[in-house]
Amino acid sequence: MKNEKYNITGMSCSACSARIEKTLQKLPGISTITVNLLTNSMQVSYDETILSSAEIIQAVIKAGYGASLPNATKTEKNTLDTSAETTTMKHNLIGSVLFLLPLMYIAMHTMWYHLFGIPVPSIIEQLFDGSQNALTYAYTQFLLLIPIMLYNKNYYRNGLRNLWHASPNMDSLVALGSLASTIFGIFAIYRIGIGLGTGNLPLVQTYSTNLYFESAGMIVTLVSIGKYLETLAKNKTGTAIKRLMDLSPQQATILRQNKAITIAIDKLQVGDLLQIKPGERIPADGIIQQGITTIDESALTGESMPVEKQVGDTVTSATLNKTGTIHVTAQRVGTDTTLQQIIQLMDAATTSKAPIAKIADTIAFYFVPIVIGIALIATAAWYFIMDATIEFSFSIGISILVISCPCALGLATPVAIMVGMGKGAESGILIKSGEALEIAHHVDTIVLDKTGTITTGTPTITDILPYSLDQNRLLSLAVGMEIGSEHPLGEAIRSYGKHHKITPTTVDTMKAIFGKGIEATIQDRIYYAGNTTLLQEKHLDLTSILPKIHQLSDEGKTPLIFASATQILGIIAVADPPKQTSESAINALKKLGLSIIMLTGDNQRTANALKKQLKIPRVIAEVLPQDKETHIAKLQSEGHVVAMIGDGINDAPALARADLGIALSAGTDIAMDSADAILIKNDLNDAVNVIRLSKCVLRNIKENLFWAFIYNIIGIPLAAGLLYPLCGIKLNPMIAAAAMSCSSICVVLNALRLRHFNTEHKL
Repeated sequence: MKNEKYNITGMSCSACSARIEKTLQKLPGISTITVNLLTNSMQVSYDETILSSAEIIQAVIKAGYGASLPNATKTEKNTLDTSAETTTMKHNLIGSVLFLLPLMYIAMHTMWYHLFGIPVPSIIEQLFDGSQNALTYAYTQFLLLIPIMLYNKNYYRNGLRNLWHASPNMDSLVALGSLASTIFGIFAIYRIGIGLGTGNLPLVQTYSTNLYFESAGMIVTLVSIGKYLETLAKNKTGTAIKRLMDLSPQQATILRQNKAITIAIDKLQVGDLLQIKPGERIPADGIIQQGITTIDESALTGESMPVEKQVGDTVTSATLNKTGTIHVTAQRVGTDTTLQQIIQLMDAATTSKAPIAKIADTIAFYFVPIVIGIALIATAAWYFIMDATIEFSFSIGISILVISCPCALGLATPVAIMVGMGKGAESGILIKSGEALEIAHHVDTIVLDKTGTITTGTPTITDILPYSLDQNRLLSLAVGMEIGSEHPLGEAIRSYGKHHKITPTTVDTMKAIFGKGIEATIQDRIYYAGNTTLLQEKHLDLTSILPKIHQLSDEGKTPLIFASATQILGIIAVADPPKQTSESAINALKKLGLSIIMLTGDNQRTANALKKQLKIPRVIAEVLPQDKETHIAKLQSEGHVVAMIGDGINDAPALARADLGIALSAGTDIAMDSADAILIKNDLNDAVNVIRLSKCVLRNIKENLFWAFIYNIIGIPLAAGLLYPLCGIKLNPMIAAAAMSCSSICVVLNALRLRHFNTEHKL
């Protein structure tokens, strides 16, 4: 299967996106399609042996829209195009308003005089008042309307084209309402002419007061105002991605033959030696070869405190070098850098849809043709059944068409998802899809890997207990014996010795005994380092130290016993300590009402020690790597919605099996590929924030959908004049257009409230 993203043009509401999806689903070879109204994009997965991108584009065009493959290297150009589009909207809007103001004044100056006492200049009275000036009055309004229609020609072009393709959308409703008003006004001009020619002044009076030219102009202008404000608001929803894009430096300084050369970022290659001075952003992922510095990683992790870095440490693209000049060997460049991968993940996530969005899409697909039907039926009912005038009946139909626009429905879900994911990215939380964001809301069980997730993943010395040797000699012996060991516990001892500048004892020979420890020869004497099994096999008496061994084991520590051939020399205990934030995160997950399970391959005693220390409700120990997925599946079969949090290769199957897989970025690439969300800061508290963010976004989407639905539920009956016989209330087409625009703006502004989501919230 091939996955491709397309730019889509001509969409104006969720009916458009639903139409495109249904059209493409009929093509052979299509697997999945997601059309995003907010980003004007489409993600398609298809069998390239059956279907081509050209055929997909052609199918979209036949449906009445435009489609093209984006150029991944033209991010800056796309940004400029968006800016130019906004500027064009602004210019068209200004032009529309400049012609609308005199149109409205000429059409309504008499009403304003009677209602508000606003005086009318004598020249206006001489030109437009009275039956004798009725034709001038009507024709002037028509001339003022023409430029407004030209400024807003896209509504008519797109709306009528989609109507022709049997896929009416928001533009179709606006175009029908405005054109119907215009056509009726032109008809009125002819009737006025006939009335003047025959001396039928009542006919002149009737049609000169029911022209609707001002309604035709006001409808498209108000919708344009709403669209412009909506665009300004929507532009704010993508600030997280734009901010990430702006972080990438455009140039890099590389060292060749001891000379610093500045090159464009796209010319950078793996293996290049980079020179990065204080105040410069790092252009690629790599390893420090020279220099000491502090790095500000807040742009990617949200962590405000700079991190100290030295030779051998890794650095990440787009982070800021603060204090010292460093030389870095580039390991990942271009689209392979962490920054670009985050941008791609964010882009894919905001293009995806949450399952809840399908409700709005399905409704919108059928909604527009139903509305057109309602408008026709209501118009006919008022005219033929209620004996209303043609003007009254006509205004009913126009009001229904204009107020029923499903734009708010189409925006309800994608704006909330984009803002929510953007806020998560700013805080170091990457959620890969809208579906994952929604699933997080339903999670009731959290399964935690132990090593590297709850714990630091790096064993450290916790206790040094000398018996027959003093502490320094015991440590010297331990470091010397572990120099050649590849075991993680040996690494902990070597790191301790390096940090405390312990001089290692010279070891003549060393032999690893699998699963038990080490046997070494030092100056023709034999020494051992290992567990109780090894020493018991060597016939050493452990009676005096067994209580301490059991105590250390109960505390979750691994005791290493050091001995000569005849006596116990000492004990060094090593443990993988929990992260500082693990206890607070587990408590926060409990307060969210989630069941928490720790899944580990460690023995039951070590697992129980951590369970007691962090108050973990349930622990499953001694789990083989290949069995982790089985435990997840078992929980799912019991009806639980399960989130798995892990970081290792052995966690990948479980992460993929879980309803929601959450990986730590310090883990393996395989684990991150298998997960639905990635925690950049490797902090379990961010797993809490994934759940909280999901709940906030879903609540926001439901609010948006509620207001979009309730608006139409109330608006359509009002526009249809159901209350008119009871209390004389009827929506004017201009008021309907204003209400429709306000609904879309309100939905976007409500979604923007998610920008205030606080990841530091204490439960």
